[in-house]
Amino acid sequence: MEQVVARWWGGRVPDSERVPRYVAPLPAWLEDIGLRLAWPIVAVNLVGTVFGFWYYAGQPTTLAVGGQLDAAPIPAWPLIPDSPVATLFIALSLAAWRLDLDADWLHALAFFGCIKLGLWTPYVQLALNGPGGIELWLYVFLIVSHLAMALEAFLIHRYARFAVRSVAVAVAWYAFNDVVDYFWPVLDGPHHTWLRAEPLVTTAAGVAPDHTVPAHDFAAAWAVLLTVLATFLALATRVEKLRTRLDDREA
Repeated sequence: MEQVVARWWGGRVPDSERVPRYVAPLPAWLEDIGLRLAWPIVAVNLVGTVFGFWYYAGQPTTLAVGGQLDAAPIPAWPLIPDSPVATLFIALSLAAWRLDLDADWLHALAFFGCIKLGLWTPYVQLALNGPGGIELWLYVFLIVSHLAMALEAFLIHRYARFAVRSVAVAVAWYAFNDVVDYFWPVLDGPHHTWLRAEPLVTTAAGVAPDHTVPAHDFAAAWAVLLTVLATFLALATRVEKLRTRLDDREA
């Protein structure tokens, strides 16, 4: 299959390095296909970004903004649509690689975003929200598309260095998101994706999700654990790549 794709989408792809399966779970041929299809994947993720902002804007049929974005001040908007921002990161990361731009910090953000949101959303949909209150096609689409994001993350190690400073940028951004989403509200927060498992209650500020239910805590815990997992995998990938190169030099 990789040879068939290579006929239409040629060009150089980074060599596959001998790193452990736990940091590179995809087979090399599948990584090659994904890297060769970088531009189509960029396009798909940009479409996903637009779709995600439409989703957070309340699925409008016009340009009017509603939904969760309308319930928050404009300065808070970058903190709310986490999945669309993650698909934007991976699109820009692949584009930067294809254009031979030095953007290791962007690659780290894309890796964290795809791991974190690619695994957070399916867990929330399957374990907390359930299919009620949403169209079945959208429910299935949210699960499948986000799992695909998690797979995309494991293309990045082929061209990223995951330098410590780059990983620090990603840790800072996603740890900050965890804090303002669940623990320290700012700008009329919290800003995590509204959960259907959280019932709506009337407060002094109006109708808002009830953040005192256990579902809120489970979503928060999984978000934090995924930030830790992404940090471990990024740094472990760097260590394993450096170890492989050192072994090759000594051989």
